[in-house]
Amino acid sequence: MQSAITQIEIRCVETPQDQQAFIDLPRLIYQNDRNWVPALDSTVAEIFDSNHPFFEYGEMECFLAFRHNQLVGRVASVINRRLIALEGKKVGLFGFFECFEDLTVAQALLEAVQQWLRDRGIEVVRGPIDLSTDQRCLFLIDGFDSPPMFNTAYNPPYYPKFLEQLGWYKAKDAVAYILDVNSAPSKALSRGYEIAKKSGLTFRHINIASEYFESECRQIYHLSKISYSNRNGSWNYNPSTEAEFLRNAQQLRSLIDPNCIWIAEDPTKDKEMVGAIIGIPDYNLVLRHLNGRLNWCSQLKFLWYRRMIDQGRVILIASRPDYRHKMVPLALIYLILTNHSQSYKKYRRAELSWVWEDNLPSRKLIEISGGKVYKTYRLYEKAL
Repeated sequence: MQSAITQIEIRCVETPQDQQAFIDLPRLIYQNDRNWVPALDSTVAEIFDSNHPFFEYGEMECFLAFRHNQLVGRVASVINRRLIALEGKKVGLFGFFECFEDLTVAQALLEAVQQWLRDRGIEVVRGPIDLSTDQRCLFLIDGFDSPPMFNTAYNPPYYPKFLEQLGWYKAKDAVAYILDVNSAPSKALSRGYEIAKKSGLTFRHINIASEYFESECRQIYHLSKISYSNRNGSWNYNPSTEAEFLRNAQQLRSLIDPNCIWIAEDPTKDKEMVGAIIGIPDYNLVLRHLNGRLNWCSQLKFLWYRRMIDQGRVILIASRPDYRHKMVPLALIYLILTNHSQSYKKYRRAELSWVWEDNLPSRKLIEISGGKVYKTYRLYEKAL
């Protein structure tokens, strides 16, 4: 399609060459940005695999933008039918958005998304969301002075400005907290841990041995669904299917530090899992040296730089609702901050992210633990 006003040509991604162009574009856009961390090419290439579990319930069309045959932008238009069923309204998504600093390029890309969604009966478009909120999502709007941590959003400051100029409105903000791991735990954390222990709960690390790992992950998946269902702050919460969750977990298994994952159990109920906190080392400190490619040379770099990881990201704090009065979330945060194992001593700070701005229970929990907001993100919407 050709825009007479902008002279920007929008093409669907159809060939392997198109797919590679879609993957490579960020390298051009961020080449002078010292904070940008390239994702592995393989993690983006997965979306072009027709066997990806997402396509069991969703559909997607990817677009490239050209000016005079020069690639200047990309975007994906997404329909997530599980999200539509959850919200009861016809909402579509856009994701994988990247473009050079040119408003006309952003306009042409987003108009292509909107038209594709209108043609399929969608009434509202939301984004950026790469397939689901379990994937990368949101635009960074504050906190550009430091690199992103593993699997969090990063973008030029002009992306959100472009959307606002084009009539998109804020759907909701989210925040990331930073926490000094070496500081003494607050009295609230210590008290919460003591209450949880006195209630009879026990705590342990995840078992990543091959014969136990899948079972552990299944339990965490179902615990997280129970924890976040019908809960304030779970807006737009559309978790991956169990198959997707297990697939992602297996991909990350070799990267996990078991010392960063704690599980709470009730021994009176056959050691039922009632809470979990998941922290992951910040592999962005490694990925920034690999340029998105994993060959023999980058594998050596991976092993070298992995030893230097000194920070991590807490991606999940989950508790069964009927156990929250036993202070399970506080106890889990206490444990992850006071772990004194030899391999854990290298961590100096942790990011807890991301949390919706109006998820006040979670925000209060993190703030009494000593967390300080240091990055803010935004999700946008527009009626079609």
